[in-house]
Amino acid sequence: MPLRKRKEVQEVLRGAGIAVCREAPPAARPRERLQRFGPGPLSEQELLALLIGAGGRDAPARHLAERVLDLSGGQLRELARMDHGRLVRIPGIGPAMAARIVAAIELGRRVGSARADHAHPVMGPADVHDLFAPALAHLAHEEFHVLLLNSQNCPICQRQVTRGILDASLIHPREVFRDAIVLRAAALILVHNHPSGNPEPSAEDLKVTRQLSRAGDQLGIPVLDHIIVAGDSFSSLAGRGCLRGSAGPNGVD
Repeated sequence: MPLRKRKEVQEVLRGAGIAVCREAPPAARPRERLQRFGPGPLSEQELLALLIGAGGRDAPARHLAERVLDLSGGQLRELARMDHGRLVRIPGIGPAMAARIVAAIELGRRVGSARADHAHPVMGPADVHDLFAPALAHLAHEEFHVLLLNSQNCPICQRQVTRGILDASLIHPREVFRDAIVLRAAALILVHNHPSGNPEPSAEDLKVTRQLSRAGDQLGIPVLDHIIVAGDSFSSLAGRGCLRGSAGPNGVD
């Protein structure tokens, strides 16, 4: 809307006793600041406001962004765990707006995972954690993945196998080893996350590990390790001696 017309509308609203929010000068608006200085100087609230867009009649975008951050305690880690269902419960956040936020969070996870260098060999459990932490460390649900390796222990690719609580009865070796066979992987590493932040393996974790380790031995595609990602920490089941006669990711027992 042209500036003159906008001022006329504001005068009419004031004359009718309707409060008019004072607009920020263009140089202070998130979009203009991003275009001029890049995204680095913007606060989390400003970045969220840009995702939200225009907001609603009763709540400008910056206020909605503040509500989202309040629900996450102002912590980006908690924001990364928020799903569509939680977001739409925030007053003023509709399904489409929530979908944009969730999509942006997921895109950030994938960009983080894509930065991992697949040209270098996996030398130990810490390397596996670094590969998967951007995607798994702050999820509110469990995911089970496999990392396929070539004969030099360099990653070929990673695949998600299941989503939800790890259950040996729901994980079939066929699903785990299918891509490994097709892509001629020399070995693989199992990876899943614990949303609780506790890296200690459960009885079911151990059961799944041993079941798949036996299957790998039969197929000639050894399971080198099973890494549990728990926030910034992790656990190596090979390091705990939970894989029968298996070597760690660096090929050393």
